[in-house]
Amino acid sequence: MRNSTYLKMGLNMLVHSKLRSWLTIIGIVIGIGSVVGILSLGNAMEEQVQSRLAEMDLTLISISPGYTKAMSNMPGPGGRGPGATTTDVELTDDDIDALRGLEGIEYIAGQISGSEPVVYAGENATMTITGVDTQVWQYMTSLKTQSGRLLEPSDKYVAVIGSGVGSDTYDQKIGINQVITINGKSVRVVGILEEEGQGDRSIYVPMDAAVNLIDDAEKDVFDTITVKAKSEDLVDGLMEDIEDKLMISRHIIREDDRDFSVSASKSMAESVTEMTSSMTLFLGAIAAVSLLVGAVGIANTMFTSVLEKTKEIGTMKAIGAKNRDILMIFLFNSAMVGLVGGILGVILGAFVSTLFPLLGMTMMGGGDSGLYLAPDLMAFGLILAIVIGVISGVVPAYRASKLRPVDALRYE
Repeated sequence: MRNSTYLKMGLNMLVHSKLRSWLTIIGIVIGIGSVVGILSLGNAMEEQVQSRLAEMDLTLISISPGYTKAMSNMPGPGGRGPGATTTDVELTDDDIDALRGLEGIEYIAGQISGSEPVVYAGENATMTITGVDTQVWQYMTSLKTQSGRLLEPSDKYVAVIGSGVGSDTYDQKIGINQVITINGKSVRVVGILEEEGQGDRSIYVPMDAAVNLIDDAEKDVFDTITVKAKSEDLVDGLMEDIEDKLMISRHIIREDDRDFSVSASKSMAESVTEMTSSMTLFLGAIAAVSLLVGAVGIANTMFTSVLEKTKEIGTMKAIGAKNRDILMIFLFNSAMVGLVGGILGVILGAFVSTLFPLLGMTMMGGGDSGLYLAPDLMAFGLILAIVIGVISGVVPAYRASKLRPVDALRYE
């Protein structure tokens, strides 16, 4: 027989067993739709992660007081991490002096941070105030202004504010050269940052001013020390050098007595990438269970079809059909079940993908998730459905091809 004949007879079997076939197809539709939708979500997550990582400065290294509390700290573009909460351990200007001679360091600076009341136009709100070294801050931060400028070395009681502080916090928007009151002291706004998750609710001021604006702040005592390496390749080695140098300068002999932590944005970026990939793989494995159920459904349908068509198989063999012909007819039938389920599954996956943004599902801090079905993902879904259909139909088709004409013709 020709392939066109196999296709015609396989299609005829599909059409004439409508309910059972469509129940089987539904299983494939759900499985393929789940896999395609989850892979689409995973691809969008990975793309957004890579986009965010491309915006990060992966040469930054953060030093925080406390060994255990700072391990999860990811140094932001000029911000303070959550690890620097220890009160009995301090980072000082002596630590910066001890590190200045290390090879591979391009810039080094301390930061202090605290939450203080900020008044504007008669309204009061508590904001995060971060004191930075204006000599090097503009070279170490990836923050950009939407209006105004960054802090300069000659600045004192001036501030750069996040976009959220300027537009969302108070009834009246804060503009350039407007004056805000921080902890009872007047500060002029010289810059407003572009919208960005970490910096939207922060206010950056020169270090000297921050000492007077932030309660409990001390001169030459820092919450975080940030180091910028000369290149990304030097980060790992520089972290080890920093640890060794601080162990010596802080007179720490045993690792258990260590009172500081060193972390890098590069390491955190790699961890986030691995976590995203693992999450996609895990969700894909869950969706694959639906495919397994669909495969069992196809096999069950094919076994039932073989039993129902036993006499027809005997008749075809009696008039000259070969084992290969019977095998191909049933394989084409199972492949078409997979193909139809695959097409509908891809459509379902595309529909599910469009729902994620509508449901507000965003990754890595917000924004449009940018979900779409790439052509290669659609092709993967279709091919996977057909392969599952063929594999599920192999055993029933083989059994049908091995039926003896005499036994098949007298089957009741």
